[in-house]
Amino acid sequence: MFYPYGFGLGSGWLLYIGVPLIIGIWAQIRVTSAFHKWGEVRASSNITGAECAREILQAAQIPDVEVVETNDFLGDHYDPRDKKLHLSSSVYNTPSVAALGIAAHETGHAIQHAKAYAPLKARMAIVPVTMVASQMLPFVILGGLFFHITGLITIGIYCYLVLLIFQLITLPVEFDASRRAKIILQQMGIVQPGEEVVGVNKVLNAAALTYVAAFIAALGNLLWLMSIRDRR
Repeated sequence: MFYPYGFGLGSGWLLYIGVPLIIGIWAQIRVTSAFHKWGEVRASSNITGAECAREILQAAQIPDVEVVETNDFLGDHYDPRDKKLHLSSSVYNTPSVAALGIAAHETGHAIQHAKAYAPLKARMAIVPVTMVASQMLPFVILGGLFFHITGLITIGIYCYLVLLIFQLITLPVEFDASRRAKIILQQMGIVQPGEEVVGVNKVLNAAALTYVAAFIAALGNLLWLMSIRDRR
């Protein structure tokens, strides 16, 4: 039998959805706060995030990656499909400790791509399936909850399983990019020991929490749907 707690949310909603949601909000607050704080601290190297990225790419002998500006706040990312490193305006144009940390992190993904880093290759391979699963989820979840169709809930479970695998693969990819960034920035003298290194670490460590939170959220959603199906 299906027990409809609030449109079929189920009694485990708070544990499986509420707690991961709170963790996700907390992680986002942490990364935003760290970026704003260290975005106000000017790096002694006095180079912008874009200049930092280009210097690292040059040192790594990667000539075919273009560094471009995007208007999305914290929308920084590396796109391996067209080999473009997208930096938000506050990172692209700013010589701050936070900007250098984020630029170096994203450049770390370009280095991973150039070196055929296995977890990155795995994430790239699963992206198409992940996109399909993400697009299906709203219809599958609504249909399963409101119309109590067990088959749709089962499909939703498989969709979240795909997302969970994607988030799991993402963790080593992101952690490795941050590790590379911290090392490279010091080796190249782009940031100096002391306050600047501390700032880079705080920004990148806070950003890492968002990926952990995303993994927990995917796991929570998967367990929630499984609990709903088991109660039917």
